[in-house]
Amino acid sequence: MTAGVLVPYCRSRNVPRAALISLAVAVAAAVYAGSQVPLPQLRYLADYSVPLAAVVPVVHAVVLATTLYSPMADLESTAARPMRLIRAAHMAVTLLYAAVLAALPLVAGASLDMTSAAVRNVAGYLGLAMISARLFGSGLAWLLPLAMFGPTLLLGVRWDSTPEPWAWSIHGPASGSAAVTAAVLCAAGLVAAATAAPRRGERAERA
Repeated sequence: MTAGVLVPYCRSRNVPRAALISLAVAVAAAVYAGSQVPLPQLRYLADYSVPLAAVVPVVHAVVLATTLYSPMADLESTAARPMRLIRAAHMAVTLLYAAVLAALPLVAGASLDMTSAAVRNVAGYLGLAMISARLFGSGLAWLLPLAMFGPTLLLGVRWDSTPEPWAWSIHGPASGSAAVTAAVLCAAGLVAAATAAPRRGERAERA
């Protein structure tokens, strides 16, 4: 893969813009690394909060997932050079970059446990964003992550101030079930994004 291929590929997907936005969010999260986000529970008056660094990965996932598909999808589908390898490399680099951003608060003094939970969350939510982009188009990459995150914030804590089993992203860093859930979502998203072409409706919109 040469610069003659990679530069147009990245520009067509607005990769530089998404990378800079995510970096700015990560820097802000690092500055406020010790902050806690109270969860506004609707069912119970439960007192529960999570580190800001564990919430910010949702933003990284949504922003970076917008780079998945290109307005030149029809041209790429007929290109002499197969795009599957480039898309797979793109997904791998995106995941690595998201993990590095999620771990950035560690530099500002965040605990290793908090950082591991943030990396877990960014992997899971990035997987959901990739699936959402595949199903609904990259413009709606935010749909499934927010459909998961919203109920988690509002309904994810039980009466005894412990997370619901399904609210994996607010589980503690030692939660095995949360780690497995995030890994499965990430793997499914990578497969969907690396092997599938853009939806026909998205091609038409960008034509």
